[in-house]
Amino acid sequence: MNTKDFDFYLPEHLIAQKPSGKRGEDKLLLLDKKTGAFSDRQFSELPDILPPNALMVFNNSKVRRARVYAKSKDSGAQTEFLLIDSLDDGRLWQAMTKKAKRQRIGKTFLFDEGVEAMVVEPPANTDTSAEFRWLQFNTPITDSWLETHGHIPLPPYIRREDTEEDASRYQTVYAQTTGSIAAPTAGLHFTDEILQRIDARGIERTAITLHVGLGTFLPVRTEKIEEHRMHTEKFFITDATATAIEKAKREGRPIIAVGTTSVRSLESAWNPDTQRLMRGSQSTNIFIYPPYQFKLVDMLFTNFHTPESTLLMLVSALAGKDQILAAYAHAVEQEYRFFSYGDAMFIR
Repeated sequence: MNTKDFDFYLPEHLIAQKPSGKRGEDKLLLLDKKTGAFSDRQFSELPDILPPNALMVFNNSKVRRARVYAKSKDSGAQTEFLLIDSLDDGRLWQAMTKKAKRQRIGKTFLFDEGVEAMVVEPPANTDTSAEFRWLQFNTPITDSWLETHGHIPLPPYIRREDTEEDASRYQTVYAQTTGSIAAPTAGLHFTDEILQRIDARGIERTAITLHVGLGTFLPVRTEKIEEHRMHTEKFFITDATATAIEKAKREGRPIIAVGTTSVRSLESAWNPDTQRLMRGSQSTNIFIYPPYQFKLVDMLFTNFHTPESTLLMLVSALAGKDQILAAYAHAVEQEYRFFSYGDAMFIR
């Protein structure tokens, strides 16, 4: 299957550059994956649209202030880094940076509060892709330090600097465990009031933790989608969550994933032979695209995704490529807002 088969026309002005005036005040496109029928709704209607016996699975990962600035010790030129993951006590970090080829081994950078870091060789058995660099810091870089000196890692299609509003709005109201370099954006719509209305209908909620990394949003650079390789992302499933999901599956109740990260975690951890979900710390590089057959997830609440992306391919596997592209064309015509701060879709 060709990557270009998942292209669609998207006017620049529909890419949301900031959140809606108030959290939860967004449009909702309701799509029936069996018939392809869709209708225009409001997100505030979601609790009444959900099947009353459903189990919803959220991703409670919290966004890290992972975007940091430094100056070259030699030239004084400013460089931006996106800290992705640390392998040890916070001194050695995998990072992405613009013009990565210029950031050669041995180059040293100066950060706030006298913190220094040197570009070093990639550790053994790690990704050596050209877009990555490894930074060895002279002191552990903690989330506490990043809260003071880091910036919200807004995606590149939001063409502005982060603000204090982003500190709250680019974070779900139920975020708990820090580790993501991008928000699980489907969850950004939910408010405490909406969650209370969902609970009032007797709809069960549970959560997994997947720290959003490069696997979620790196572009597909191959002509054939089958040749694309996903980066690995870490996730965690508690025993309580696994037990609730297994019970819902046995009872034939619909399992609704909130966001594509929840989908990837559940589909990776589910064992169809034992009808059980793997517990504890895990990782996944699963790439879901048509004609993938879903093992566990029945329905999906999600945002609108970028053309030719792995996320668009995932939702196409659930609802059918032609139906998704037809729904997206309608969303463009009706001027829905796209991507992280945009409007939402519920596929049932």
